[in-house]
Amino acid sequence: MSTPAIAPVSIHGQVDVHKYGDTLRVPIIHFPSFHLLGPLISGNMLEALKNLTKDSSSAAANGDSSPKDARKANEAGPRKAGDPLCLPPGIDSEKFKEFIDRVLDIVGQTNVTVITGTENLDKESYLDPSKVHDMFHVLAEDYFVSSAVVAPRNVQDVQAIMRLCNEFEIPVWPFSIGRNVGYGGAAPRVPGSIGLDMGRNMDKILEVNVDGAYALVEPGVTFQGLHDYLVKNNLRDKLWIDVPDLGGGSVLGNTIERGVGYTPYGDHWMMHCGLEVVLPDGTLVRTGMGALPDPDADPNVPPDQQSGNKTWQLFNYGFGPYNDGIFTQSSLGVVVKMGIWLMANPGGYQSYLITFPRDEDLHQAVEIIRPLRIGMVLQNVPSIRHVLLDAAVMGDRKKYSNSDKPLTDTEIDEIAAKLNLGRWNFYGALYGPAPIREAMWQVVKASFSKIPGAKFYFPEDMPENKVLQIRDGTLQGIPSVDELAWVDWLPNGAHLFFSPIAKVSGDDAVAQYELTRRRSEELGFDFIGTFVVGMREMHHIVCIVFNRKDRQQRENAHKLIHTLIDDAAKLGWGEYRTHLALMDQIAGTYNFNDNAQMKLNETIKNALDPKGILAPGKNGIWPSSYDKKAWSLQPGDRNGEQGTRS
Repeated sequence: MSTPAIAPVSIHGQVDVHKYGDTLRVPIIHFPSFHLLGPLISGNMLEALKNLTKDSSSAAANGDSSPKDARKANEAGPRKAGDPLCLPPGIDSEKFKEFIDRVLDIVGQTNVTVITGTENLDKESYLDPSKVHDMFHVLAEDYFVSSAVVAPRNVQDVQAIMRLCNEFEIPVWPFSIGRNVGYGGAAPRVPGSIGLDMGRNMDKILEVNVDGAYALVEPGVTFQGLHDYLVKNNLRDKLWIDVPDLGGGSVLGNTIERGVGYTPYGDHWMMHCGLEVVLPDGTLVRTGMGALPDPDADPNVPPDQQSGNKTWQLFNYGFGPYNDGIFTQSSLGVVVKMGIWLMANPGGYQSYLITFPRDEDLHQAVEIIRPLRIGMVLQNVPSIRHVLLDAAVMGDRKKYSNSDKPLTDTEIDEIAAKLNLGRWNFYGALYGPAPIREAMWQVVKASFSKIPGAKFYFPEDMPENKVLQIRDGTLQGIPSVDELAWVDWLPNGAHLFFSPIAKVSGDDAVAQYELTRRRSEELGFDFIGTFVVGMREMHHIVCIVFNRKDRQQRENAHKLIHTLIDDAAKLGWGEYRTHLALMDQIAGTYNFNDNAQMKLNETIKNALDPKGILAPGKNGIWPSSYDKKAWSLQPGDRNGEQGTRS
């Protein structure tokens, strides 16, 4: 019997459907051969229609409209006994207490802290970071603050917490250690979110494989911890790690935020291999080759405890679409395990410093760097640092000047002379056996000798130069926290990072430097910055240092970075990473083709996290369950500027 032809369907308006407390606007679809579809209709049709029709308009996808019941911030009102400083949005005291009781059943009393008092906001040390709010806040101190902090003990706890947050529709903000300084620390984008402290208990180095030169780590493993493991197990002669400027951060956390270091393995995300991720609904996923089960895995233990495929940390891509990237700088999953490639001991090492005496030398230096970096004569991720960054590591501002105004060129030249540095200072390293290092050094030295007045140093030539001694360790993968001293440039020092990407071009470097210095000085700040040179681009890291106890300085720092974001976008420069308070603004600059990328990101977000519970608003991506306009922070907004401790 042949199958009868089915005439095309047609849509005839919409109708409201009421069932089980839901009201749905459903399209009226005319099926000429409706009798053939009868067997397909089931009790799940209502939920399917709900998912298909929710925020289906392109306007909603772009945040131009929101559902009538979209989540907004709670209105100010009297707090009840036991309430946190800030309740999660849409959650009252009773529901919050019920949630806490349930989460206590999952992780136990010692792993839950409700944030009821402002004493929880007093931690201001990198070595003992706040798990509750941003230590370097620019908005009110109690704006970006968690309602409670929960520390899962294992992957199954993470899964259970995600399911519980879905049940209660409470937002959750994962962090690894809380040392994301300059970008928001452990603070959540949505005030009142549950802080998920991934690093407190989940801090194991699960494997170090010497032959494959990789490690498998949990979120709480720091760069210092991984380095210490190699030293303790006599593996440092075989394997090195790559480290950022500060070694106290999470290897996993830094990598999924796409942070960088300074050895040949400095692009941390490029060097990751294989993730284990808990999705917003609690599902556990292994990416890449991890999706192929290990034949020897024990089927009687939970999936997270099963051994991984033997090539999981060796080949990134696996089969089919490559998913790993959607879990970086995103709110699509909680990464609970990550593979990271380690650098084989190169068989020799020599760091160096090249100083350039004049401000205008920046242009020629960058032009020399580009072909050397692309050709991999410059083997590592080198940096060109402004003299004030090095000066700040070696002393506070009062050591150099009694003026409250931005330092002049004359004063900066005097500081450079005092420290035996240039206006710009280039830190690099050579790797490999002595003949290779010597050959590379001759090329490097001959190239930079074209800059009049350039000087060349090895660490042993300048034992008093604190920065060169620190960089000598950093560029061979030895972690340190000593460089954080530059934050003490001002009393009660705090900082924001402005981090645009630049071409490895003298014109672009000078243009970015002149713009950021001019804008900084207009608002009373010294320019402190560095260009970190990747394979074909530079991360220009501008360190906006301010007195966190001075409200005017905080507001000026906030205004400065707002202004720089707009200035940069007009010139085609975009930031690669930012502070919580700037996420919406920067996301808005990536608006090619009517915000096509944002619409894609929001579509994926709403598909994987329909209730919007995981890190809503991270990097400007708001789920459809939130009123995007109400939550967005843009230049000129007063949201978050007033608080009990502003």
